[in-house]
Amino acid sequence: MTQNKLTPTKLFSYFKLAVSGKEQQFTSGSIRKAVFMLAIPMILEMMMESIFALVDAYWVSNLGANAIATVGLTESVITLIYAVAIGLSMGVTAIVARRVGEKDIEGASQAAVQSIFLGISVAVIISIIGVLYPKEILALMGAEADLIADGYGYTQVLLGGNITIMLLFLINAVFRGAGDASVAMKVLIVSNLLNIILDPLFIFGFGPIPSFGVQGAAIATTIGRGSAVLLQLAILFFGWSKIKVTFKDVVLRSKVMINLIKVSLGGIGQFIIGTSSWVFLMRIMAEFGSEVLAGYTIAIRVLMFTLMPSWGMSNAAATLVGQNLGAAKPDRAEQSVWKTGKYNAYFMIVVSVLYLIFAEVIIKIFSSEPEVVKYGALSLRVIAAGYVFYAYGMVIIQSFNGAGDTKTPTIINFFCFWVFQLPFAYLAAIVLDWGAMGVFLAITFAEVLIAVVGIIWFRKGTWKSVKV
Repeated sequence: MTQNKLTPTKLFSYFKLAVSGKEQQFTSGSIRKAVFMLAIPMILEMMMESIFALVDAYWVSNLGANAIATVGLTESVITLIYAVAIGLSMGVTAIVARRVGEKDIEGASQAAVQSIFLGISVAVIISIIGVLYPKEILALMGAEADLIADGYGYTQVLLGGNITIMLLFLINAVFRGAGDASVAMKVLIVSNLLNIILDPLFIFGFGPIPSFGVQGAAIATTIGRGSAVLLQLAILFFGWSKIKVTFKDVVLRSKVMINLIKVSLGGIGQFIIGTSSWVFLMRIMAEFGSEVLAGYTIAIRVLMFTLMPSWGMSNAAATLVGQNLGAAKPDRAEQSVWKTGKYNAYFMIVVSVLYLIFAEVIIKIFSSEPEVVKYGALSLRVIAAGYVFYAYGMVIIQSFNGAGDTKTPTIINFFCFWVFQLPFAYLAAIVLDWGAMGVFLAITFAEVLIAVVGIIWFRKGTWKSVKV
């Protein structure tokens, strides 16, 4: 028993090993260690992703409520791109993890290349729409005329450069599926450092760089992400990770592509359902004015900062499920999910208590306007109240995806978001005149429902027999 005890010394040695990426074996040995080895770099990776949003929010908040609201409305549209990118990345992670579990590294490399082709194709279409119609997109989201005039450049740059978002997600999904989570983490560290340095330079101007205002935040973020993508491609082609791509792999393989699309469709579907729901919620929030919308936008970005580590643990569960199913160890895959869910719940309970106590203090870091602080703090408290349910819900949903069963989460999302959340939000906020509180409650209740339904479905065990 003493041997299995997790002492601070052992914990620190695990942490160093996880960050270094030297641990590659996840289908045998201690499940707790496997979860830790994958979760730590994935948590750090996801935190790096959320730092993009927080850094932007911090600098943009100096430009006033309109600028913050512009970011909020644009981000709600960008989440549709995230939906496609994350949906595709789920298929990529599931297939790469399964091939690695089967010891088929060449098959994993081929899947990686096809995912890049697919990502580029989708991104080009979105770029054209974003560059040509940024004002119309903001108007569709309910933005007022002065907000559109001030902020359309931000929307134009971010949507126009969406290829950096798409490829960043997809290539990191390859690394995660292969168990190279530390590589994905290091890529985002480089990207974030660039974004932190460039953000104030492009927003406020410095030397030869003119002041771009809110548009500057989009320019800095796109340059930061673009640099990360170039680094990812170098890692793939130079073989600095488990997956190595050679020039003979850079061909269209219809069989691999069709399989990737088939597995990814469910993932794309579930996230389009979730994020389109998000867009409609943002549209309802726009009815209550720029201050309320700004407070909500800041709160969501703060919440994302702590949801990202939770998402990292969920990704660890997905990789463990995929690799262990590939190694014909379904029971070990299931044990990995329950253990990851438990660790995630511990983390989320601590965070929710902090948000409940310090909501105003946190929002005041980003804005001093009373109405912005009031609604931001209210949003933070109500949504964080359901955090312990999110913990299990996120892990369970990602575990289905890791198994290649992307259909089940799509059905769960459809009923919980479209059938329940949206009608409830509209009824509570507009019809019953609860205002913003109606939207906040809709978010919390829907996430609780996802967790409960997901756990019941997961226990049936049908995900263990899915072939990818």
